[in-house]
Amino acid sequence: MSEPQPAHRASDGARYRPRRPASLIFEPPAPGADPEHFFDLESMDDPQLLLDRSTELALAFRAAADRATEYQAMAAAQLADPGRFDRLTLGAIAERANWSEDYAKKMVEFGAELLRQEPRRD
Repeated sequence: MSEPQPAHRASDGARYRPRRPASLIFEPPAPGADPEHFFDLESMDDPQLLLDRSTELALAFRAAADRATEYQAMAAAQLADPGRFDRLTLGAIAERANWSEDYAKKMVEFGAELLRQEPRRD
């Protein structure tokens, strides 16, 4: 797995606020449905429209994956917090997330950094 990285960084040091990913218009089909249909891309005849829409979807999925990884890291950091009475070991976090223990350690560190950057909600 690659090193965890925030989805985006602000150039002036301010906390980056992610933009909303592109609209997906409708949900992908349920498991077992026809695998040939994916966001109706197969029905587009205009290659320019197909490139635009498929690029929009690819960017939206990448942004969603980056954001989900940040949430994984924050959750891992919270679960590993020594102040928790029910804290988990790195091994337990790694097993739960299907990571190596080394990757779990990096994710916990990354998550702790993200949590320090988050504004307090009181």
